[in-house]
Amino acid sequence: MSTLTRRDWLKITAVAPAAAAATEGLLPRLSLAAPSADDLKAVIDKAVKFLASRQKDDGDLAPDPRVGPGLTALAVSALIRNGYGTDTPVVAKGLGFLEKNVHPDGGVYSQGLATYTTSLAIVAFKEANAGGKYDKVIDAATKFVKGLQYGGGQKADPADPRYGGAGYGNPKGDRPDLSNTHFMVEALLAAGVPKDDPAIKRAVTFISRCQNLKSEYNDQPFAAKATDDDKGGLTYTPLEQTDDKSPRRTAAGGLRSEGGMTYAGLKSFLYAGVGKDDPRVKAAVAWIRKHYTLAENPGQGQAGLFYYYVTFAKAMDALGEEPFADAKGAKHDWRQELFDTLKGKQKPDGSWANTNRAFFESAPELATAFALLALSYTRKK
Repeated sequence: MSTLTRRDWLKITAVAPAAAAATEGLLPRLSLAAPSADDLKAVIDKAVKFLASRQKDDGDLAPDPRVGPGLTALAVSALIRNGYGTDTPVVAKGLGFLEKNVHPDGGVYSQGLATYTTSLAIVAFKEANAGGKYDKVIDAATKFVKGLQYGGGQKADPADPRYGGAGYGNPKGDRPDLSNTHFMVEALLAAGVPKDDPAIKRAVTFISRCQNLKSEYNDQPFAAKATDDDKGGLTYTPLEQTDDKSPRRTAAGGLRSEGGMTYAGLKSFLYAGVGKDDPRVKAAVAWIRKHYTLAENPGQGQAGLFYYYVTFAKAMDALGEEPFADAKGAKHDWRQELFDTLKGKQKPDGSWANTNRAFFESAPELATAFALLALSYTRKK
């Protein structure tokens, strides 16, 4: 029997899925396309040199101190995941900066964004936790983040659309959103919080209410008003359904689905143990099949593009469908495609930067940290 090439297999699955399914198990397992170790190293090493050149003496990687320790935590996680040890100067200095921002209440923050920065710090400390060095820090930060959840540190009505969500951690009042909530979920699970922990269950309740899917899990009015294009995807927060000024509001009174939020929601469902046969997961995947792209952040264009690449990478990795088939039946080696996209956007000095200034991604330090983290998921499994 002659060897079947990957190109031959993709032709078969593209034009004759039934025939391909019939041969499943009879053909040799094919190696999925992903960047080589040498290709990855060349791109990553340039980026690391750039970050090291931008790092301050105290270890902070943010260009503006008002950003807080979140960017440094993001970069530390990305560097460790890409094989740079805790003794690498840029990593060691970054960890030192994070340690200096640990507060007596357990939070890791400076001037704000406590949920976001502490969640990212938990993940960074966990990546660096050889020998249990950061066990106490992680435990205290976990308790702090749990206390920021709506319905966590205070009583709340489970019917309230805010229930289970997390905002930026403003002590004077907060509006929960999917962005902070998915970072919180990932951090808690990384810290060892069980999937059946009340905090995780509450978060899944909130995330379900961010989905354009009318179901037993989402009784919010906006979900019943979703357009065909939005069905199954996720939006930033259900609380915008009553905000006439929200740019996400549709003419019918629904809320627009967005790429970064849909991948963030899918990732959270899968991380939290929601099964792939669950209607929420199936609906989110169906939306992604219709909107598969690396050219933009669907629903937001170029805004938040590098954030999008990270949520895309984590969700696709957790989903485990390789190659990934879009709604037209085209097969995508997403790891290779993501690598090629990021390599093509890398600047000569090793950095990345978004031409769109939204969400601070025009700052090369942030875009580079996001890009490195996304690249860590492109390795062959």
